[in-house]
Amino acid sequence: MAVVRSRCEALAVALLLLLLLLLLLGAALGSARAAVHFQEQFLDGAKWRKRWMNSEYKPDFGKFKLTAGKFYGDPVLDKGLQTTENSKFYAISSRFKPFSNKGKTLVIQYTVKHEQKIDCGGGYVKIFPSNLDQKKLSGDSHYYIMFGPDICGSDTKKVHVILNYKNKPHPIKKLIRCKVDGYTHLYTLIIRPDQTYKVKIDNEMVASGNLEDDLDFLPPKKINDPTVKKPVDWDDRIETDDPNDVKPEDWDEPEYIMDMSAEKPGDWDDAVNGEWHYPRVKNPLYRGEWKPRQIDNPNYRGVWPHPQIDNPNYSPDYSIYSFENISVIGLDIWQVRSGTIFDNFLITDDEEYAEDFGDETWGETKGPEKEMNIKQTEEEQARERAMEEKYFEQRFKKKLERKTQSGRDRAVKNTVTKAEL
Repeated sequence: MAVVRSRCEALAVALLLLLLLLLLLGAALGSARAAVHFQEQFLDGAKWRKRWMNSEYKPDFGKFKLTAGKFYGDPVLDKGLQTTENSKFYAISSRFKPFSNKGKTLVIQYTVKHEQKIDCGGGYVKIFPSNLDQKKLSGDSHYYIMFGPDICGSDTKKVHVILNYKNKPHPIKKLIRCKVDGYTHLYTLIIRPDQTYKVKIDNEMVASGNLEDDLDFLPPKKINDPTVKKPVDWDDRIETDDPNDVKPEDWDEPEYIMDMSAEKPGDWDDAVNGEWHYPRVKNPLYRGEWKPRQIDNPNYRGVWPHPQIDNPNYSPDYSIYSFENISVIGLDIWQVRSGTIFDNFLITDDEEYAEDFGDETWGETKGPEKEMNIKQTEEEQARERAMEEKYFEQRFKKKLERKTQSGRDRAVKNTVTKAEL
């Protein structure tokens, strides 16, 4: 009996080890299956300049520099491309091996830090086809996808999701709010072959849906039946006139009346100026057009539901999500106040890989970054308080000295006066 029990325990352990091995193998294979088309973390110093090309379309484009910024979680890992000049357009791009996302998921991900507390400017990226002339990159360059935050004043604080379809950009109809707190944030766009999409900020979903429904690529599937008209007796007025409300007898008054208190100017010449008339003034008794009081319409039937039919101009397109020869990622933006840092770029076909990459980069440094910023803020506030205290102390000291000197002057004056007497 003991032998049987021992064999069963050994078999259970062996099965457990086999299961663990299979799980590890599956995870390894899953990671190996991820196609990483582009990944940039700027970990090799100045060599980034060999991979990124500045546009020469305009001579006064703003310049980028490699830095981790004023505060960071790691001085090396958090280095990225930072805008350096105020009120400038920026255009820079990096090329990779062309690919198509047909039949595959497309994931675009990167981090943005508006440490300057940006007031107006873009923080988005653009994905371009392989035929882009990088030296001529500009706002007019044809792109496939535009994705990322855009801020301008109090009205515009949104995440762009714009896809090109038949050479026309189509923006998402949903409003997706972006982050504006000055810290580094992770932005992720996922486009799947089933034509669904997902937008994530800091690895948390903030929007999702169907491309065809949320972007106006195609005509609507259904339209109002043009052969059907609303019935004549259909009453869709929510309110109606109160039949018991009667216009007051003294309601009608002219809007303007003659000002009988006015006098004809003494120098008025009828031959030259024409016949003089009393001027017209606003009638204080005028109350406008009378309208009966409104009451709930007892015959209200609601909004008439117009019958729908299939749109003869609608034709499904199951390739909206796909692009051929994807080959360039770029920053084509305008900023009033510079200081934004772009980092941790990733283009892949694996959602899990992208999420793990985000956790291993942004996820590891977000906490220390915030702690450093808080510490800097507290130190700056302490310095400001010390300067204020020093200023008021010096001011009080000078005031005391002036008061003491003034007392001495009065004592001297009184002494002289007595001596003279």
